[in-house]
Formats: sequence, C-alpha cells, structure tokens
Amino acid sequence: MGFKCGIVGLPNVGKSTLFNALTNSSKAQAENFPFCTIDPNIGIVPVPDERLDKLVSISNSKKKINTTISFVDIAGLVKGASKGEGLGNKFLSHIREVDAIIHMIRCFDSDDIQNVNPNVDPVRDLEIIETEMKLADLESIQKRLDKKNKKNSSEDEIKILESALKYINNDQSMEMLHQDYSKKELLQIGLLSTKPKLYVCNVDEKSISEGNKYTNSFIKKFGEKNTILISADIENQINQLENEEKNNYMKMIKLKETGLNILIKKGYQLLELETFFTSGPEESRAWTIPTNCTAPKAAGYIHTDFEKGFIRAETVSFQEFFKNNGWINSKNNGKMRLEGKDYIVKDGDVLNFRFNT
Repeated sequence: MGFKCGIVGLPNVGKSTLFNALTNSSKAQAENFPFCTIDPNIGIVPVPDERLDKLVSISNSKKKINTTISFVDIAGLVKGASKGEGLGNKFLSHIREVDAIIHMIRCFDSDDIQNVNPNVDPVRDLEIIETEMKLADLESIQKRLDKKNKKNSSEDEIKILESALKYINNDQSMEMLHQDYSKKELLQIGLLSTKPKLYVCNVDEKSISEGNKYTNSFIKKFGEKNTILISADIENQINQLENEEKNNYMKMIKLKETGLNILIKKGYQLLELETFFTSGPEESRAWTIPTNCTAPKAAGYIHTDFEKGFIRAETVSFQEFFKNNGWINSKNNGKMRLEGKDYIVKDGDVLNFRFNT
C-alpha cells in the first residue's frame, strides 16, 4: 500500500519544479506560464529507509524493494476554478483521486518568474485554493442533498453532508468536521476540503533554515505542524548530484535532510501510516500499512491468501533483528515471538507469516 499525494497550488508557485525534484524526472514541463501542465503527471518514488538497507546486508538479500509514494503534479488552480475557470473542473477532479493534498505556496520574490497575483502573499494564495475547493464541495453537497438524489445516500452520509453544508454556509472551517466524524466516515463522503493536507512553503536558498517574512506570516496563520519549508530549486539541484557530492552540497548549505525525506515523514504522520518488513536471502522488502493494523490485515497487503489462511506471525522488532544479526540468532536468543490474529503490528517489525492455502 503506497499513498498518493497531489501537489496543488496557483500557477508558477513551483509545483512542477518540486515534482521534478521529487521524482528525479523531467516529465513535468516546468515552464513559466499558467496551465503548462494540463494532464496530471504521476511519479512513483521509492521511500528511502535506512533500516531496509541494513536488512539487505544482514540477510544477504539478492533484492531490495522499497515501499513507494506517488506524487501527482496537478496543474495550477486559479480563482474561479470551481466554475470552470482556467481548466478548473479537470483539476478539481484530479484532486478527488488523491489520499492527501500538498499545498504548494509561493514564499519567494523573483522578477524572473511571473506571479498570477500582483504581490507575494502566501496566506491569500492558500485561501484562494481552499475557497475553490469549498465551492466545488458546496456544489457536490447540494446535488447529493437534492430530493431526487437523496435516496442514493445513507442516513449517516446525509447527516455528514448537512453538517458540511452548515459549515460552508456559515463560512466556518471544514476542519471542524474532523471533530464530529471519524476519518473513515469523512473518507467515504469524498469531499475535497476534508482531505489531509500538508503545506509546502517554497522558499529561496537563503530562507531554507530560518524562513522569511512570508513563511512567518503563513505559519502565524496556519501553524507549523503540517507546514514544511522547501526550496524546489535546491531540491532539483540536489537530485542531480551523486551521493558524495550531494552530502557535501547539503553540508555547505546547512541542509540536514532532503525535502523528499521530510515530506514522506510528515505524510506518514498525516495519513497515520507505518512500515513493516519482510527479509530473507531472496529479498528484503518494506510494506506500508495503516497504524493499528492487525497481523492478518498486514499479511493481506502481501497477498490476500496470507490473510485468509493466517495462522501465526513470526515477529522480531527491527532493533532486535539488527542487534542479533538476523532470524537465527533472534530465535536462539529468545527475541522472536509468535503472534496471533489479535496482534497489532508495530512500525519496524520484521515479520514472517505462517498460513494455510
């Protein structure tokens, strides 16, 4: 189970540059005019994990298979997108298909890069996008609550839609729905405004560490919990370099971690995901699962037969697997456990499933 993040923002805020950096590709046309990216580009990126590298070494595995994250570069939204302005309807339909939204916000000055608004104002820019999503949701909710369509929705769905309509009409934050309903319930309704969000402030090189007046005003308004400072240009440069050059360059500009790593960590927290591993001589592999996932459900992410015929999971924490240099010593030293159907898999568990076919 990977997850899919849609990168959205106004035109020319650096979405395609970030996408190219993250996916190390030149699929997106990073051109300096609106609507250069019409159909969404999708890049599937392996999730870096040092633990997996260590497992490959311990098990002497022939193959290493990372879990993945998909980034979707969605063309720039403009004011009026919910009414079809620009390429609005198409863009909004692409946003519906992602698990989480990465809001790309311009937080840099440049005479070379055209800005669709007269000045740089990240708070205003985000509010434009959020308003367009809210207006698109409003139209969707009104259609679904229309008498002739209402019969297609359950009572619970109607209740959520009515609550959402109330919040929109009163110009209140749709985040309040998360206090009233579970994540699963909101997911089934499929509203744009309730999707998990990360905010990426695109800054120039000198603002990466400390931020600037634009990021300060943005964080003051929206908080820093889901806000990340990234320089899309710098990320692109880093991705062109080999390992040693990359490390030296990052030290020089005092960058401890790449934007990709930070995005993935924040994305996992936001979507409540974690990783378990399988490891042996043929391959070591990382698997993404939701938090609080039972052992049979985790087995099902490998193959549905594993879940149906689940008997037991041979389980070692990554730390013990590493400390004991693999399965045999972990077992001999009493660090391997046999876990049953009720076991909740923990992040970093190394698992071997026993099952009937």
